Amino acid sequence: MPAMLAPADVKILTALQNDGRLSNQALSEEVGMSTSPCWRRVRQLEDDGVIQGYMAVLNRREIGLGVLAFIRVKIDSHTEAEADAFADEVMKLDSVVACYSIAGDADFLLQVVSADLDSYSDFAMKVVRRLPCIKEMQTTFVLKEIKPYSGLPLCASAGPR
Repeated sequence: MPAMLAPADVKILTALQNDGRLSNQALSEEVGMSTSPCWRRVRQLEDDGVIQGYMAVLNRREIGLGVLAFIRVKIDSHTEAEADAFADEVMKLDSVVACYSIAGDADFLLQVVSADLDSYSDFAMKVVRRLPCIKEMQTTFVLKEIKPYSGLPLCASAGPR
């Protein structure tokens, strides 16, 4: 079971999820700590793997990716080798921005972006359908993003660390 986060860590993580470009000075002011202890806590959170990296959040439409879709994939058999082969190939696909092994009536859920429906169709038929071991695939198109991913909830993580 993972260690609970200290309240100070939750404040730091919340601030960094909201703005990963905060300087240590600005971060320490926002969370109410002096700079050295704040810097040490951030470094410890990085070393512990709680903070895995920093990146810019891009507006997909502004960079020409107007289509967002989810593809549910069933594979032929459920051997570890076939699942690994499928996963290895998916990792090479830039248009697949996330992939999950799931429970239920499908084996994998792929989150895919594309410029438009024609380019999505080409990708689905010429690339995804040809991945190893695919038995069936079903696409769901996103019509409107109601609540896109914007960070993980931290309120339930507070507690002694």
